[in-house]
Amino acid sequence: MDVAKIEEGLLSALKPYRGKMPTFDRFPKDGLAREDVLDLINQFYQLEEPRWRSGHVSGAVYHGDQEHVDFQNKVYSIQSQANPLHLDVWPSISKFEAEIVSMTAHMLGADLTDDEIVGTVSSGGSESILLAMKTYRDWARAIKNITQPEMVIPSTAHVAFEKASQYFGIKMNRVPVGADFRADIKAMEAAINPNTIVMVGSAPPFPHGIVDPIEELSEIARSHGIGFHTDACLGGFLLPWAEKLGYPVPKFDFRLKGVTSMSCDTHKYGYAAKGTSVVLYRGRKLRHYQYYIATDWMGGLYLSPTLTGSRPGGLSAAAWAALVSLGEKGYLEAARKILTTAEKIKTGIRAIPELFVIGDPLFVIAFGSKELDIYAITDVLTQKGWNLNGLQNPPAVHIATTLRHTEKGVAEQFLKDLQESVEYVKQHPEIQGSMTPVYGMTSSVMLRGAVDEFLRGLLDTVFEA
Repeated sequence: MDVAKIEEGLLSALKPYRGKMPTFDRFPKDGLAREDVLDLINQFYQLEEPRWRSGHVSGAVYHGDQEHVDFQNKVYSIQSQANPLHLDVWPSISKFEAEIVSMTAHMLGADLTDDEIVGTVSSGGSESILLAMKTYRDWARAIKNITQPEMVIPSTAHVAFEKASQYFGIKMNRVPVGADFRADIKAMEAAINPNTIVMVGSAPPFPHGIVDPIEELSEIARSHGIGFHTDACLGGFLLPWAEKLGYPVPKFDFRLKGVTSMSCDTHKYGYAAKGTSVVLYRGRKLRHYQYYIATDWMGGLYLSPTLTGSRPGGLSAAAWAALVSLGEKGYLEAARKILTTAEKIKTGIRAIPELFVIGDPLFVIAFGSKELDIYAITDVLTQKGWNLNGLQNPPAVHIATTLRHTEKGVAEQFLKDLQESVEYVKQHPEIQGSMTPVYGMTSSVMLRGAVDEFLRGLLDTVFEA
């Protein structure tokens, strides 16, 4: 593997402004005029905006209509100084967050259960997952005297669960999925032991967009007296509306008695500005294990519902504004557009003989090739201005369909460019995808450490001016 060549390619993508735009690795002696600062920021915006605006990016920007963006920005600007840490100074943020939690809970089955569904607003899906796993750890320690906690998760579950495992000392039992890429029910149950505190399923998982058998898994968890977390970070604000539109959506929410917590991102298909998510629990007693309370600090009484202390209240205000301005009608219409477009894309990919779609997803469409290097195909697509998510085990990529892709001609252009990319790789079989060697190394335990070091070096580069 030519590491230097790969690093050079990644560096040019991550640091395209080196030598082309002013660099400030030290404070300027005299501060720049605000007009000059705004001019620089606008230059960056003009360079980067066309790519996501055109709908050539998988996920990332889920709404993107300029009127909606302007509306979100205006709400944030009004509340830019708000900090929910200071409950008494900005009670409006507490109101917004309480209503975000309530609206999300009712969307996810709170009306159809006798239990109270509660939650908090977090900074994103990863924090929601971290909070839920920390909650189960502390609950199990207090209620079940489990001091060596373990979680059972499918291999397709989000990597944030592995992050929670490392951060909070919870042993992770990652169970291979079945041939249909859904969690294997029998294997998941077999992985439960006396130290298991929680089981996880996704609706849907990030890689392939295929909803796990949440109903069966949550009942298993309930029968074993452990928690069950549905990770609906990706689909939580789309699947309920898809179900209302008549699409075949399996139950995944609080209608199922075994589901004791959920994560659901307002900043994805909730169309809020980046930086908010919701974590929900079946009952206040469970939520209490998420909180951090200090009663003996010299600085006074301290209480924090999430991992952070100070938080940007403007983001919570923007999330609330997105939910109440769109309403049920707006979310239904958005879901209809996205699902119609996703079906068009899925059908078009299946029509290309060299490609196959993994399973039958609704809106996150993963595909691979048994004949060609899928990462080489992705490289050609990248040259055409597209940005897809690379997957591994098996090699594949996915496109998460958003409102950007529903704009006129975007889906058709994607399928045309994909067909041309496939043909190009067919005619140039010597081409290897830029990331093919890296993904190949991850399949070897001996070489995985080298990839780990490579990625750490990549992060080092991100923070170099």
